[in-house]
Amino acid sequence: MADATETTQGPWLIVGLGNPGPQYAGNRHNVGFMVVDLLAERLGGSFRAHKSRAQVCEGRLGIPGSAAGAPRVVLAKPMTYMNLSGGPTGALASWLKVSTGRIVVIHDELDIDYGVLRLKRGGGDNGHNGLKSLTSTLGRDYHRVRFGVGRPPGRMDVAAFVLKDFSSAERKELDYFVDRAADAVEALVTQGLERAQSAFNG
Repeated sequence: MADATETTQGPWLIVGLGNPGPQYAGNRHNVGFMVVDLLAERLGGSFRAHKSRAQVCEGRLGIPGSAAGAPRVVLAKPMTYMNLSGGPTGALASWLKVSTGRIVVIHDELDIDYGVLRLKRGGGDNGHNGLKSLTSTLGRDYHRVRFGVGRPPGRMDVAAFVLKDFSSAERKELDYFVDRAADAVEALVTQGLERAQSAFNG
């Protein structure tokens, strides 16, 4: 039986941003997918197709052995391209009856060094097409787990940079950073934004 918070506000909706298809799987732009894939592993669940044009996985996040008090979450990967992420996310939020304040979006961030995390609520899109689409659908009041990928080297085009796979040097630490981002999401939904920011904004 859902607790009172879930009854009035619905579960948490945790959205990883990326592009669908194996050719994009290792791209910097797909780090949101990587984090929700790891969270699904932690839940012991698997993604399935949903009518909202997203893949979803449901369960409870929290300390192992304390599932009864752990918050219910729906993990989602929009199956449109990045710049249309708002449509599936908005449809899923409406179907779940969750408020924008209970949505967490995980995405790549150019203006943060590789592997560094920044958690926040609200703000601009900073030229990120996925966030632009989400904000046009949801408004700005959703939570964000910003995963730093750094700036492109030299004069490389930004779009080319984020649509390339992480470098071999970056991949040596990628699993650790993805794991830390998943920990940050768990902290956000179980302990609140301020405590999560204190622990993970570095």
